[in-house]
Amino acid sequence: MSLSIHTKVFLTLLLACVLVLSGTQAFVHWSLQRGLVELAEAREQARVEVIGERLAEIYAREESWAPLRASPRLWLGALLGRDWPAEGRRGRPGEGSRSPPWVRRFLGPHHQAESGDGFVWPPSPTLRGDGRDQGAPIELRLMLIDAQGALIYGRPELLPDTRRFPLNLDGTPIGELAVIAGPPVAELADLHFVERQGGRLWLIVAAMLALAAALAYPLSSRLIRPVKELQRTARRLAAGDYDARVAIGGGDEIARLGRDINALADALGRNDRARRHWVADISHELRTPIALLRAHLEAMQDGVRPLERAEVDRLHGDVLRLSRLVEDLNDLATTDLGALAYRMQEIDLAEILCEDIDSFRTRFAAAGLDLVFDNRLAGRRDPAQAEAAPLYADAGRISQLFGNLLQNSLSYTDPGGGLTVTLDADPVGSYRITFEDTAPGVPTEELPRLFDRLYRVDASRSRHTGGAGLGLAIARNVVLAHGGTIEARPAAAGGCAIRIELPADRGGRN
Repeated sequence: MSLSIHTKVFLTLLLACVLVLSGTQAFVHWSLQRGLVELAEAREQARVEVIGERLAEIYAREESWAPLRASPRLWLGALLGRDWPAEGRRGRPGEGSRSPPWVRRFLGPHHQAESGDGFVWPPSPTLRGDGRDQGAPIELRLMLIDAQGALIYGRPELLPDTRRFPLNLDGTPIGELAVIAGPPVAELADLHFVERQGGRLWLIVAAMLALAAALAYPLSSRLIRPVKELQRTARRLAAGDYDARVAIGGGDEIARLGRDINALADALGRNDRARRHWVADISHELRTPIALLRAHLEAMQDGVRPLERAEVDRLHGDVLRLSRLVEDLNDLATTDLGALAYRMQEIDLAEILCEDIDSFRTRFAAAGLDLVFDNRLAGRRDPAQAEAAPLYADAGRISQLFGNLLQNSLSYTDPGGGLTVTLDADPVGSYRITFEDTAPGVPTEELPRLFDRLYRVDASRSRHTGGAGLGLAIARNVVLAHGGTIEARPAAAGGCAIRIELPADRGGRN
C-alpha cells in the first residue's frame, strides 16, 4: 500500500513523539526507583546506627554481651526500641505503644521467648522469603557478633554475604552488626508508591501521545501544503500551461524547490516560444522559394513563359538553393540535438584552415574581395607551409565551420573590401581564430543575436544575397561540440569580427 506524504509526515512526527515520551517515561521511572533505593539505603543506615547505639547502651549497662545472649526478649527490644512484648504497654515518647505490623508476620511464636532455649535468629520466615512482596525489614536482617568474632545472634552460613557495621564503646570495639542483603526497597509503602507512580507515568504518556497526535495531524497538513502547490504547478506545466508559477515564501528547501520550478517554467516558456518562432520561420523560408517555383512552372504550363533551357536552368538553380536550405536545416537540427556523428582524431588545425581559405580565394577574387590569412603561429602572412597546430577534433566539422564563416563574409561584404583570417594561440593552451571583414558592419545591439537560427540583420544581410540565416547557428553548434567558444564583435575595419577559441587539449580523450 502506498502512503501519501501527508501520512508519512504524520506518522514520522507521531513516532518521534512515541520514542521521546517512552524514553522520558523509562528515564523518570529509573530515576524514581534509583532515588527510592538511595532513600531506603540511607534509612537503613540510620536504623542500623540507632540499633547500634541501643546495643552499646545495653553493653555499657551490663558490661558484657552475656545478658543479651541469654535474653532474646532483650535482643528484640533493642531491635524494636521498646520492651518486648509491647502489647498493652506504652512506649517511650514518639515510639508508639504497639509493635510494627510485620512483627507478628515474621516473628511468630518468638515474641514469647523468655530465654535463649530454642530461639533461632534470623527467624525462618525471613529466610523462606515469606512476604517477599516487600521483603524483610532491616531489623530482621541484622546479626550480632562480639569483639572476638563469635555469633551472639545469627547463623554462621549467612555471614559471608553480609555487610559489617562496627560497634564501639568509648572508642573500644565491642562487636559488629552484620546486615543480610535484602531487596533494594523493602518497605511495602515504598513499593506501592513505585507502582502507583509507574501507572501514573503511563497514563501521562498516553495523554501526551493523544495530544501529540492531535497536534501532528494539522502540523503535517501545513508542512505538506507547499508540496501540494508544487504538485499542482508541475501538472499545469506538464499540460502545457507555461504561465503556471509557484507562490514562493521563505527560504527553506521547499521554497528553493519552488524557485527552481519557476525557473523551469520560464525555460519551458522560452523554449515553447522559440519552437513556435522556429516553425514559423522555417515555414516562411520554405514557402517563398516553393511559391516562386510554382509560379514559374504554372507560367510555363499556361504558355506565359517559354519552356526554354534558360528557364529550366533558372528553375534548377532555385531547386538547388531550396535543397541547400533543407540541408542546412537538417544540419542545424542534428547539431542542436547532438545527433551529428563526430569522428574525433588528431588533426592539424592550421593545415585545414589554410586549405579552406585556398579553396575560397578564386571566389573572393571574382567578388572583388581580398582574402588574407595571418598565421601568427608561423610568424608571417600566407606562409607556404604553416606551422602545425595539433588539435583533437573532427576534421570534416571543423572544415564545415570554416566554410560557413568564409561563405558568410563572401556573401555579405561589399566589393572592394576583404576578409582577414588570423590564427593564434594563447598562453592557456587554446587556439584563437578570428574572421574579420570590412563594411557593412552589424549594429552593436544586434551582435548577440547573429548566432540565432534564421536571424538576419535586414539592413545589410538580406535573403536575396543568398543566405538563410543558418550558417552562424550551425557554426556555433560545431564550436560548442568541440568545447570551444564563439562570439561576434565590431571589427576595426568596419565590418564584423567572428572570434573562435578551441582548447588545444580538448579530449575526445574524455
